[in-house]
Parts: sequence; C-alpha cells; structure tokens
Amino acid sequence: MSRRDLLELALHYLVMLTIVFVVIGVVRGVYGDISFWIDVIIIGIVVFSYRPLVLRLGVAPAMWDGR
Repeated sequence: MSRRDLLELALHYLVMLTIVFVVIGVVRGVYGDISFWIDVIIIGIVVFSYRPLVLRLGVAPAMWDGR
C-alpha cells in the first residue's frame, strides 16, 4: 500500500465523517434533540451506503474498486 493509496482512503473517510456530521446536524435542526439510537442509525446508514454510492459514481479509491 503506497502513501498515495493511504491519502486517497483518508480523504474518503474524511468526506464520510463530514457527511455524518452534516446529516446529524440537519436532522437535529429539523426534529430537535434526537436519541442516541437515532444517531447510531444515521451513522450506520451513511457509513454502509457511502462505499456503494462512490463506486457507482466512479469516484471510489482504487483500493475499493480493484483498479
């Protein structure tokens, strides 16, 4: 694994983390205080849907799509 591969992965994980915070912030802004379990569900949905989504869009890191 090269340094370039690690940097590419790190950027995607940073984007994923940012999306989690934005989605949770929007949900809290709309619905007010939400429970811990709703937070966990939101995190799970974002984390498990991110990889298939970026693969479909064609912007996945090379390590994820076997390039």
